[in-house]
Amino acid sequence: MKKTLTTVLFIALAVSLQSELKAQGLKMPQPSSGQTISQDFGLGKVTISYSRPNTKGRKIFGGLEPYGSVWRTGANSATTIAFTEAVKIGGKDLAAGEYELFTIPGESEWTVIINKGSKQWGAYEYKESDDILRIKVKPTKLKEKVETFTIQFADVYPATAKLQLMWENTALTVDLTTDFDAKVMAGIDEAMKGDKKPYFQAAYYYLESGKDLSKALEWATAAETADPKAPWVKLLKGRVQLKSGDKKGAAATAEEGIKLATEIKNPEYIRLHTGLLAEAKK
Repeated sequence: MKKTLTTVLFIALAVSLQSELKAQGLKMPQPSSGQTISQDFGLGKVTISYSRPNTKGRKIFGGLEPYGSVWRTGANSATTIAFTEAVKIGGKDLAAGEYELFTIPGESEWTVIINKGSKQWGAYEYKESDDILRIKVKPTKLKEKVETFTIQFADVYPATAKLQLMWENTALTVDLTTDFDAKVMAGIDEAMKGDKKPYFQAAYYYLESGKDLSKALEWATAAETADPKAPWVKLLKGRVQLKSGDKKGAAATAEEGIKLATEIKNPEYIRLHTGLLAEAKK
């Protein structure tokens, strides 16, 4: 009862102080700065809003943030994480939506929690019954200290990414995956029924996704017919030819691409076609 009362008083004090400063027209920097980061991922976007406390010489995990206790994963209001498309977090399915991100630090293992949330201050009103999912993650030790708590995305690919949390000498990495192939394939099929067929985009997706290369070549050739002076279309066609094992065809396409890129004075595509030609002649 005493702990609950203390928590309520603390929250009330914080809200009161903010309201008073606002009423007085005073602007002051927050001790823990706020940050919102967004990352394109798959066909959607991931957005995280959190506050960034500093160590200030304190022992953080196992000290300021005790092991075994739910942490807001930042400062001030609970950290929010929003997905515009369904994803997997640590291999577990999560529907699109906005959630709160909590963690339970541990010396050898952390628990990462995605919770329904209620736009709460801290983790004082956290309810385990509102958890959507929990995963276990092993922390790693950092050689250099991170003074300001940091959340970031790393190793971002169309279908996979890593969500990283770093503070003091501890780092945590959470794997994110998403499956968009069925939607893209359905979109290509539907678009190909229309008058403006996305030959270039469809060929590129087939090439990069390891799909039917004969179909990719058919579409790349159709894109080339529609825009015969574009060196980027030639490059796509040449890459499809090379991946299909047609080195002679890829070399011929690369030479055409070098000529076109030279005519429009585009050094980037001269370089790219020169590289393709070298690969084709190996």
